[in-house]
Amino acid sequence: MKEIIKQKIEELLSKEFYCSLEELNGKATVYSVNFNTKQPYIKILAYRNCVIVCTSEDLHDKVRELLQNKSRDEIFEFPFVYGQTIHYVPDGNYAKDVSELNYECEYLFYEDILSLAGLTGFENSLAFDKNGSTSTKAVYVARDKNRIIGVAGAAESVINGVWEIGIDVVEQYRNARLATYLVKGLTKELLSRNIIPFYSVSVTNIGSQMVAGRCRYIPFWIDTFGTILDGSSGYHNILGDLTSKFST
Repeated sequence: MKEIIKQKIEELLSKEFYCSLEELNGKATVYSVNFNTKQPYIKILAYRNCVIVCTSEDLHDKVRELLQNKSRDEIFEFPFVYGQTIHYVPDGNYAKDVSELNYECEYLFYEDILSLAGLTGFENSLAFDKNGSTSTKAVYVARDKNRIIGVAGAAESVINGVWEIGIDVVEQYRNARLATYLVKGLTKELLSRNIIPFYSVSVTNIGSQMVAGRCRYIPFWIDTFGTILDGSSGYHNILGDLTSKFST
């Protein structure tokens, strides 16, 4: 299982960061180009012993010049990126047992999820668009007297058979390991269907990192937000017009 997880995640990272499998398993800093974005773009990955700096074509040469000979930590401190996310995968020795919980719980897959259309407050795990559609393909729902109090949801990634898990628990039901129970249950169900789940959490969200640990997930890679340098960044007024700086 560990080798299958590694293979599928590397396939995902290779596609997302426009790099080769050999580069992912190397020890170098690699500068790749996302040719599909029409706006200035930077996204940085740390995986195993490599760093991938993925940019739009217009920023490639200048970013490479600025980061040449920088360490991994210095690269992740680059002032034009923000937000770091830790991504976890099951450790390959996932427990078969899932303890009982004193709430009614239910799995829903694909079209059955549409029965929850209109549900709000669970944006990390299940969100519907204005047309009532959702990208979520699997959920594990907990109810207390018909009230939904927690949802673990999973959405497909760009790689077939690799799904990302998110979790939401109503505030008054937190700190009772409900999130752990739901993530564990959904993970077990996905693995039984030969689907590889991964779990993502901000580096500042200690509670969610604890959930990952209790669910026997291990950290596998870290990346920054895919920064679209169009002025929408919260730091834009401080940093000024980045594109004009790069063009001088």
